[in-house]
Amino acid sequence: MDRTRLLGIGLVVISACGFGSGALFAKPIYAHGVDWMTLLAWRFVFAAALSWGWLLLWPGQRRALRALSRRRVLVLLALGIFYMGNTGAYYAGLETVDASLAALIVYLYPALVAVMSIRFARRLEGRHAWFALALATAGVALAVGGINPAHAPPLHGLVIMICSPLVYAVWIVLAARLSGERRADGDATAPPPHDSEATASTEPTDSAPTAAIMLTATAVGWMSAALFFGRPVLPGQVPTDAWWALFGIGLLATAVAMQAFYAGARRIGAAQASLASTVEPVYTITLAALLLHESLTPIQILGGIMVIMGVFIAQTGQMRRTT
Repeated sequence: MDRTRLLGIGLVVISACGFGSGALFAKPIYAHGVDWMTLLAWRFVFAAALSWGWLLLWPGQRRALRALSRRRVLVLLALGIFYMGNTGAYYAGLETVDASLAALIVYLYPALVAVMSIRFARRLEGRHAWFALALATAGVALAVGGINPAHAPPLHGLVIMICSPLVYAVWIVLAARLSGERRADGDATAPPPHDSEATASTEPTDSAPTAAIMLTATAVGWMSAALFFGRPVLPGQVPTDAWWALFGIGLLATAVAMQAFYAGARRIGAAQASLASTVEPVYTITLAALLLHESLTPIQILGGIMVIMGVFIAQTGQMRRTT
């Protein structure tokens, strides 16, 4: 396996664990009386501030920021606003859905990304990758089916949560195309790029300015929404005990996770990145059991093993093709 691909996989795994920590931080935040909209407002304020600090720290990243065209900046801002749909659905649903179940529902998105990638991005190649994706998806479905009916969440919570992977899958493909990913040259079925896409593909694709600008748009969007709907979002209205978790979700589950995902997906493609990040539900379920005392059934454990097997098969299959 080449070094670039190995680095990409590592970055995506770091991203997956970071995103998977979001539910673990959110549950104690909710326990302190903070609602999902206030959580999202401060989550992205912290994440945007940290991302800009990281960006401005390095001369190369500052040059990449200055090299961005006005069109690219506008697209990044639009992606940031679009990302509100995914985060809003996930954290609104998380108020009533267990962290472990939420992690599994969200992992409907790799299959959705793979299907959309056939036309819009870099498709998964070879039987190994498709078999691995099927195995991982089946593992997620098995784990969802193993949820104890006695702890089933309200129907509206499930409906809201299911909207999250639908929006997230679209966002991933859009973000990948923005970074310059296209279908292979010479594919007769690939649509020709529009002028805006051709221009974007020649611009710098450094993850630092990409994430900083996008997270800023999301932060402004959620803070504005929270103020508009009269949520207790001002610093004096937020319980003191909730601040540590709000900072943690902004740092680990947002700033680090977002930067790592952008950098990793740029190296290995949106569909492969989605497949590699299926370690997230296993990570979240395990820590939810240890920290939040959520129960795991034998069927859920089996589903988690299938997810890990799917990731392993995908990467070993790719290694055979590149050696």
